[in-house]
Amino acid sequence: MSMLFWRIIKEMFYNSFKPGKEWRDTDNNLIQAHAGYLYQEDGTFYWYGENKEKSESERDCWHWGVRLYSSIDLYNWKDEGIILKAETSDTTHPLYFNSKMDRPHLIYNEKTKKYVMWIKIMRGPYSSTNHACIAVADSIKGPYEIVKDNYLPNGFEFGDFEIVKDGENAYLIYEKPHTELVISQLTEDYLAVEENYKSYFKNGRPPLIREAPATFVKDDNLYMITSGTTAKFPNQSEIAVSNNGYMGEWKVLGDPFVGDEKKTSFDSQVSCIFKCPNKKNLYIVMADRWLIDLPTNLPNISEIYDEMFRIYPEEIDFREEDWTKRNTKNARYVWLPLVFENGQPVIKWYDEWKLEDFE
Repeated sequence: MSMLFWRIIKEMFYNSFKPGKEWRDTDNNLIQAHAGYLYQEDGTFYWYGENKEKSESERDCWHWGVRLYSSIDLYNWKDEGIILKAETSDTTHPLYFNSKMDRPHLIYNEKTKKYVMWIKIMRGPYSSTNHACIAVADSIKGPYEIVKDNYLPNGFEFGDFEIVKDGENAYLIYEKPHTELVISQLTEDYLAVEENYKSYFKNGRPPLIREAPATFVKDDNLYMITSGTTAKFPNQSEIAVSNNGYMGEWKVLGDPFVGDEKKTSFDSQVSCIFKCPNKKNLYIVMADRWLIDLPTNLPNISEIYDEMFRIYPEEIDFREEDWTKRNTKNARYVWLPLVFENGQPVIKWYDEWKLEDFE
């Protein structure tokens, strides 16, 4: 075969990460797994998240279900289809395409042999509260069936969240909008929370309250990266550590993004952090660059939100539509390496990087 043929074949596949650039699946379509999470099973990686393929404006279409991809190398991803479909006609359905479905998380229950998916549903035409919706399936590829809706864990409204395992127990870490983070143990079937819970980072209001929790484990210590609360505008991240469990004490270490002069987490929001297999000291940070049309002269969004909650909003000369079309169909992914330097977790910017660059 000709050299040109092999060159074309090679260019169809990825062999590196390019944060913030277009990322396409093996069918050459834009990957649609936003606010995504990674799950590994039997040597295969699964990446799932919000399908935004029709969200040219989130005001018209917030989501188009939950989509799943598979990979064996983390670079190239095969589309496994929509595993939880959007509802197109029933406006009372929790997955109605214009209701605000966010941040699906999967966890496998060894006792029930079920894959359990929690979803955040924000206020929509059928509900007055932010709540959790829960679906289950026999296979990671679905189909998933909703078994619980309008669920308020610990009686609270439900914001950005993560589900984690710690030995035999599993925990729900979620934002109580817009006041604090709450951590509660899940019941044995993973379909609810126990009564006991603990509250953290009681900063009181946006943009100070922490959202979008993403955790990882190193040397028996737990680490959690969180975002400030500024809608889809990027803001500064914060990392905390606990050495006595998820419901222990968390100590704030500061901003892990090194060299981030704009203090916007390199214009992204973290959704997942996972230990890279066969690497001694490498974790991969998965993040979304939700808005790719923001101007270079964008003001400090955190300061604007801070003022909006100090005085009446109508006194703030800030209109979101002046800065972005919120076309999340074209949102990009920012995957970056997290390593430990002098015992501290750090995330640095790379225009391009490879797993092979790290031991």
